[in-house]
Amino acid sequence: MLFSSITFLYVFLPVTLLVYYLAPKQAKNTVLLISSLLFYFFGEQEYTLLLILSSVSDYLHGLYIESRRGTKQAQAALVSSIVINLGMLGIFKYLDFFIGSINSLLGTAIPLSGLPLPIGISFFTFQTMSYTIDVYRDQAHAERSFHSFATYVCLFPQLVAGPIVRYTDIQAELNDRTLTLDRFAAGARRFAVGLGKKVLIANLLGELVSVYQNTPNQTVLFAWVSALAYALQIYYDFSGYSDMAIGLGHMLGFTFPENFRYPFCSRNITEFWRRWHMTMSFWFRDYVYIPLGGNRCSSMRWIFNVMTVWLLTGLWHGAAWNFVAWGLCYGLILLAEKFFLRNILDRIGPLTYVYQWIITMVMFTIFNGVDVLETLGIMFGGAALVDPTAVYYLKSYAVVLVMGIIGAAPVVKHIAEKVEHSPVVTVLEPLLTAGLLILSTAYLIDGSFNPFLYFRF
Repeated sequence: MLFSSITFLYVFLPVTLLVYYLAPKQAKNTVLLISSLLFYFFGEQEYTLLLILSSVSDYLHGLYIESRRGTKQAQAALVSSIVINLGMLGIFKYLDFFIGSINSLLGTAIPLSGLPLPIGISFFTFQTMSYTIDVYRDQAHAERSFHSFATYVCLFPQLVAGPIVRYTDIQAELNDRTLTLDRFAAGARRFAVGLGKKVLIANLLGELVSVYQNTPNQTVLFAWVSALAYALQIYYDFSGYSDMAIGLGHMLGFTFPENFRYPFCSRNITEFWRRWHMTMSFWFRDYVYIPLGGNRCSSMRWIFNVMTVWLLTGLWHGAAWNFVAWGLCYGLILLAEKFFLRNILDRIGPLTYVYQWIITMVMFTIFNGVDVLETLGIMFGGAALVDPTAVYYLKSYAVVLVMGIIGAAPVVKHIAEKVEHSPVVTVLEPLLTAGLLILSTAYLIDGSFNPFLYFRF
């Protein structure tokens, strides 16, 4: 079930919030658990049991690890938890990818499993793995209540597309959280903004990308416009979903971590990845990069650590070779910035932003995975510079492109912060929130283009 769907907005969410707020404090987690399982079941009937089994497995592993902490038995239980989680990912997400790769390489005809990908498996397996690792490291106490732990794993706002919420992020709030009108209003506002980003900007940019992919005669201009549109579409699609998740969290009394911090304002790619999908970046830092040795090692070992993390980052996003190439290319770019590009970038001033935008557009072209080599060839001069079709669509989508670029910077946020205590804004804010919700709803009713790109991960 998409957050940006009429069913969620006007059936599931109102009913859930009504029952949740009417329920006594001791029953609120029950309401959340049942509603979260229904939310997942609506879109993934055959794999809801897998989600429950994942919760049971890591709940029991956590208890055992804490009871044997510091012993070989605890270490063995941690390995068991990781193997089970990665095993689920391997079977459901990567098995057919590896079989297909072997068939292509060796000319064999091993049949594919044909298993559909469970929605959100990359997110909830990472969350439960972080829990057992934190318990093993004595950075978290094992949750005694399965009811509370299952609520954490299945919590619908962040279940299928993040942000990646660690158990330590919301441990205290699982059983003792504060619900206030101000917090609910802030959450509703954040949700409406996220919905607008997804529906009014990302969806329109997606239409432009689709037009480019279905146009027989592409040009250099159209290829770059499409690359810009796709990069912004990914940003507004995913950051909008994160905003909606964080907003829903506030409405339910939870504080989820931020996931984006205006990444397109970065001066280089290293900074970009400190601002983009931060919960994923921090997860790989804390559970892969640092355990491998981080940067407290020889240069060759450090290079190995960086490339390993980025290979896994690429694979995490999808079981396809374009994601592997995307991850490895980012690893090489980050190494290049570390070793020799940093001094060059420091000397070119504002042009660093141009560098970051160009690299980002090229990298998301690889990420997209549609006619990658052909599209890159066109972008770098392998076609006519411009034609009437490219000019027409550039003019047609100019407004949403400009909105996307402006919205990717904190301009609107700074203005809102300066006027937020104004009496006029206090009155208008609920009206603007409602207006944004109505406008997004009107688009959803009128339009048919409403994908969510990160569902495939």
